[in-house]
Amino acid sequence: MEILERGLKEFGLSLNDEQRKAFQKYYDLLIEWNSFMNLTAITEPDEVCVKHFLDSVSLCKAIDCDKEIELIDIGTGAGFPSIPLKIMFPKLKITMLDSLGKRVRFLDEVIGSLNLKGITAVHSRAEDLAVKSEYRERFDICVSRAVANLSTLSEYCLPYVKIEGFFVSYKSEKVAEEVKSAQNAVKILGGEISRQVEFTLPCSDIYRNLFMIKKVKPTPKKYPRRAGVPSKEPL
Repeated sequence: MEILERGLKEFGLSLNDEQRKAFQKYYDLLIEWNSFMNLTAITEPDEVCVKHFLDSVSLCKAIDCDKEIELIDIGTGAGFPSIPLKIMFPKLKITMLDSLGKRVRFLDEVIGSLNLKGITAVHSRAEDLAVKSEYRERFDICVSRAVANLSTLSEYCLPYVKIEGFFVSYKSEKVAEEVKSAQNAVKILGGEISRQVEFTLPCSDIYRNLFMIKKVKPTPKKYPRRAGVPSKEPL
């Protein structure tokens, strides 16, 4: 936990005993389940602490996470960034979305084992769930660490965000060209390019970028397009 605690200190955060135990249990479950299903290629404790745990919590550099914010995580995979965020900021109300049923079973196991409240895992494709009224334009914040271009991610994510809310994309590279090519898609989908928060992950030399898009008007009902289209034919 030393690297995790040192890194969190750079974010102005610290762990209590309960949070320390939760991160350790989460790591143990991640490694256990990763032995029979593909959750992550990163398994060394120090690397998990930096590249998964600290990276996930870094949202606090862009958003005040110590509030009762409703957040949805698109393509959460093994629970990043949602589980670390929930451990550190228990007031967050989180919905984790993943298209693979066995990953959702893992997330349910983590939620139960860590006794986390106010967080749920949903099995669905982003394109399918976004048309349901109980999810569409409901969330204050939508986050995604998924690897996809910003145009495609915006079509997956902005339909979930309420007016005045934000879609925050975790990026690991400079995004100037990507932003330029995504401007039309963002506008069509009701968004407005807001700002980006650039930093180096604590205890590393890894560049990170939280790219923020503000929701300024409703997303037209025809978006997102049917499953598979946003990735094959970005706006």
